[in-house]
Amino acid sequence: MDKKEKLNRIFLILLSLFVVMLGYGILLPTLPYYTERLALGANLDTNSINFHIGLLTSIYPFFQLLFVILWGRLSDKYGRKPIIVVGLIGFIVMQLLTGLATSLTMLYIARILGGIFTSAVIPVSNAFLSDITSKKHRTKIMAWSGVAISSGVIFGPVLGSFLSQTNLHFKYSFWILHLDRFSVPFILVALLGFTVLVILIKSFRNTKPVSRFVSGKQKLNFSFSRFFIVLLLLSSVMQFVVTLFETVFSIYGKNQLLFSSNQIGIGFMVCGAIMAVLQPVFATYGEKVLSTKKQIALGLFISGVSLIVFPFLNNEFMVYGLIIVFATGVAMVTPNLLSAVSLLSKNNTGRNISIQSSTNSIGQILGPILGTWMLAGSFYYPFIIAGMVVLFAIGLVYYLNQQSRGMNGALLVGQQKKSNDGP
Repeated sequence: MDKKEKLNRIFLILLSLFVVMLGYGILLPTLPYYTERLALGANLDTNSINFHIGLLTSIYPFFQLLFVILWGRLSDKYGRKPIIVVGLIGFIVMQLLTGLATSLTMLYIARILGGIFTSAVIPVSNAFLSDITSKKHRTKIMAWSGVAISSGVIFGPVLGSFLSQTNLHFKYSFWILHLDRFSVPFILVALLGFTVLVILIKSFRNTKPVSRFVSGKQKLNFSFSRFFIVLLLLSSVMQFVVTLFETVFSIYGKNQLLFSSNQIGIGFMVCGAIMAVLQPVFATYGEKVLSTKKQIALGLFISGVSLIVFPFLNNEFMVYGLIIVFATGVAMVTPNLLSAVSLLSKNNTGRNISIQSSTNSIGQILGPILGTWMLAGSFYYPFIIAGMVVLFAIGLVYYLNQQSRGMNGALLVGQQKKSNDGP
């Protein structure tokens, strides 16, 4: 394909990632309030609200974990397009059900469907970007993938908190569904998802299935080397602390800091904005200052320390400032880990990225559950313990084989093998 067509396809994939993460982000600041309303409507004990918040957050990545490898294998076999299309259809259904839900049961069903089908969009989209990008530009394009994802997290909370609190007064009930002002952000994102779906179906050509040029017998041992396992552990740890922070911050902000949903939304917006801006910066220029391994170690250190300090601050602007520091640390780590996994194997990129996404889901499952559980003891516990976990994870970076499988050498293999291909 020519450069223009390649750029158009990259843009469309990044747009798909943005919309999916926009749908994820709109629920972040409003989930505690929404869950509380549905729980009280069902006459549930108020003490169980935090439990449902944690479970609703965790059930989404749990079903991603169950299905992500399946979607990755199917995308290797049939190409990336049909899997992304199926994922977007499921995403649209999830948004509609979330916005029209009248009970916790319906909200759980929506989250389960979202976990199943978004696991077909995010890792497969990253696998597609890896397919059409040279090794030389792999880290950079994965950073732009991070930008698209972070941008969704920037605008999602803003839309969710603003549109759900508009002065629109309307209520329509049909069957067991209910449409009111709270439904507006979810309906809007569903329409955006539908628009992207139509454009993708009409203008997007499928990739060549990997099964056509890979022999039937494939060895797995190269993928599960110590290098790959450490990458997976680091990815899981980062997702654990990020989702723990997202879940606990919304509850902590509501109950301890007495933040409104708008203030909580601003916190998420700041976090996403910093990651969106800094991920491509670190991916493009970071190597000129620090080696990749040192960037990852420093990023872990920054995010870990900021989490430990976080519960000791109660000033709104100081809280936002520390969120900026935390997001900076995460931005130093994430694109480099994703790029490293994508460079492991050309023929099994979809599967490898899906495996990484599965381990990420483990962290995403444990983060909200353990975070809300620790909140019952003290609001200090989730932040301090998560920060300590991140600091201990720095040791994983230096556990890698320093010779043939050193982190820095593996991540720079694409740069050492110079290519004239564009992004």
